[in-house]
Amino acid sequence: MKRFLSLIFSLLLFVTFAKAQQTADVTITLNEKFFDTLFDAVFTNLENPSFPIAENIQKEEIEKENELANFKKTYNSSDVDFLNANFSVAAQPNTRCNETIRLMREIDGVRTSVRFRDGKISAPIAFTGSYNPPLIGCLNFQGWADSTIELEFDQRTQTLIGRARVAEVRLSGTGGVGSGLIGRIVQSSIDRKINPIQILQMDKVSFVVPVQNSGSLKMQAVGMRHEIINGAMNVHITYRFSKG
Repeated sequence: MKRFLSLIFSLLLFVTFAKAQQTADVTITLNEKFFDTLFDAVFTNLENPSFPIAENIQKEEIEKENELANFKKTYNSSDVDFLNANFSVAAQPNTRCNETIRLMREIDGVRTSVRFRDGKISAPIAFTGSYNPPLIGCLNFQGWADSTIELEFDQRTQTLIGRARVAEVRLSGTGGVGSGLIGRIVQSSIDRKINPIQILQMDKVSFVVPVQNSGSLKMQAVGMRHEIINGAMNVHITYRFSKG
């Protein structure tokens, strides 16, 4: 009898609370350790993420004069001098250059990671890659990109998304010299192949909660906001309760 009365009292309190307050907030915390563990799992258990620099690897044959003119329009002379002096060049006429960027767990002591500091999200990205500019040959490079991630809520898709922006590229063993060329390649590749980064979708965090011997309640996410604190990101989700 005591257990029965206790159950009835708890249900009455639950119903009273549900009628008085139809919405409530839930906070999800994503900290730096979570992302470190995630990256460890990705690079240990899966193939390193990679994406092509060029959309179409099978390029048309172009006259050398046109290639050189286009190359000079895009890159300045210091970039060309740097390529000749500092990159590993594999210019073999019958060898196709695999123009890709491959993400790495670590290059020169810099690890791919996510860090939350002073209200901002920084994301160093370690990588290796190869590129085949006109008249130069296949260039192999490696280094890391000093990136930031900007968050926004996409109303159309009801999704919290991030956009990675490469601020600076540091190439291995060069002290950052010549990073302008590779920086433009890395940034354009990230914009095309990685951005936008889906973090949380409203429909993915909405669910139904069964109440024993009483039916179910639907918890529908109706709002989302985020805040950056030192060491973590908090995502506040507003839920509306209704009959399931």
